[in-house]
Amino acid sequence: MFVGIGTATNVATVIAGSGLGLLVGHRLSLRVRSTVTSALGLVTLLIAAQAAVQVSDPALTDAVGTSAPVLIVLGSLVIGGMLGSWGRLEDRLEAFGGWLQARLTRGDADEGRERFIEGFVISSLVFCIGPLTILGSINEGLGNGADQLLLKAALDGFAALAFAASFGIGVMASALSVAVIQGSLTLLGALLGSFLPEAHLIALTATGGLILIGVAFRLLELKVIPVADLLPALVVAPVLCQIAIALN
Repeated sequence: MFVGIGTATNVATVIAGSGLGLLVGHRLSLRVRSTVTSALGLVTLLIAAQAAVQVSDPALTDAVGTSAPVLIVLGSLVIGGMLGSWGRLEDRLEAFGGWLQARLTRGDADEGRERFIEGFVISSLVFCIGPLTILGSINEGLGNGADQLLLKAALDGFAALAFAASFGIGVMASALSVAVIQGSLTLLGALLGSFLPEAHLIALTATGGLILIGVAFRLLELKVIPVADLLPALVVAPVLCQIAIALN
């Protein structure tokens, strides 16, 4: 298989899953769609928790000390959140979703626009910041196979079906986010080799897990967290990890 097959398959399953969701969505009652969305929120919370607990992984604690990992994640989220807020990443992502909605759908009703943007933003975040996105894309770029991304593609296909039934065609547009983000990570892996040591990658993954918890909170309607504003934390985490290693 060629390098990139994992991302290509993932994009295809998101499009296919959301297409099926659009076909059956109008046949589902509001209560059913709400229940399905809550179920996806719970599953997202589980996946996020599995990633976040890596903060205690021995490979990270051995490199930076036992007390530093939590501080690395905290510092990453605080600094990343400040950078993202200053850059208004959440607003820009929503504006991009609105731009896509205006070109992919007819009409400009406020309700339809908000539903499209919500579906695009939530789906993009769920599909693109999980641990399988980072690890799977990098591993495929390193030539270690696409097994992780193929597993993610299957999971995303089912999630896209449920999301599209609730949020509409905005979910299908998130396939573009999957293609750009996973494709970029795969390319980086191919060009730079193992550009992140294990400890740095674990710190990044744990930070991403906490960000994903914010997505779960939105799906469960517990709190609307501007999750996109936290995304720079994924870049900050390896930097702080390196600083902690130098000081340890």
